[in-house]
Amino acid sequence: MIKLLICFIAGIGAGLGTGFAGMSAAAVISPMLITFLNLPAYEAVGIALASDVLASAVSAYTYGKNKNLDIRNGVVMMATVLGFTLIGSWIASLVPNTAMGSFSVFMTFLLGIKFIVKPVMTTKESMGTISARKRMLQSVISGMTVGFICGFIGAGGGMMMLLILTSVLGYELKTAVGTSVFIMTFTALTGAVSHFAIGGMPDVVCLICCVLSTLLWARIAAQFANKASAATLNRATGIVLAVLGAAILAVNYLK
Repeated sequence: MIKLLICFIAGIGAGLGTGFAGMSAAAVISPMLITFLNLPAYEAVGIALASDVLASAVSAYTYGKNKNLDIRNGVVMMATVLGFTLIGSWIASLVPNTAMGSFSVFMTFLLGIKFIVKPVMTTKESMGTISARKRMLQSVISGMTVGFICGFIGAGGGMMMLLILTSVLGYELKTAVGTSVFIMTFTALTGAVSHFAIGGMPDVVCLICCVLSTLLWARIAAQFANKASAATLNRATGIVLAVLGAAILAVNYLK
């Protein structure tokens, strides 16, 4: 019973983070399963990545249906993210180990504060002023940056993509989140398959409960986000990220 409760609560946080902000479920589910259920870290990450796949896919579908998804540049960015994640991972294996596990969590908290204090009010009209060629080049460079850092540090992909899409590429918030969850669907699938192939099947009860809970709450969050005004979405996204960041930092402290 405790196992189901922990997985359900972890799924709530992961689903809200995914649906509102394109946040990776691994940032929420992994520390919860490791801290409260004593699951091995590798197994917990595999479950989190598997939970990410359907949650990100249903979120991307919802954003796409509401015309808040840039598939063309998203595919380009996804390809470079995947390629440079491998390069970053390889280089990380050659250098001394550095303790950067809390980096993405702290960034989640700060990004939440940023959306509350300085909301993203870019419009689709202003997005259209950037040429397709320039946008494509920006997507390649951004994908290389996100992929390398994710591979080198091992975390932070969803939050880094959201930050770069809004702050560097000038996306309005809904399109940024929609494009981010679209990319995360495939990066999470790649990660989950590799984890299960190497480590075998995880705890099936935890896997099913986390996947279903994350999927449910991501769907709810994505539907709300696409109907909300820009100001409301910025505020809601900021609150979700700030609360999740603070909660995950607290959970990590308990380990």
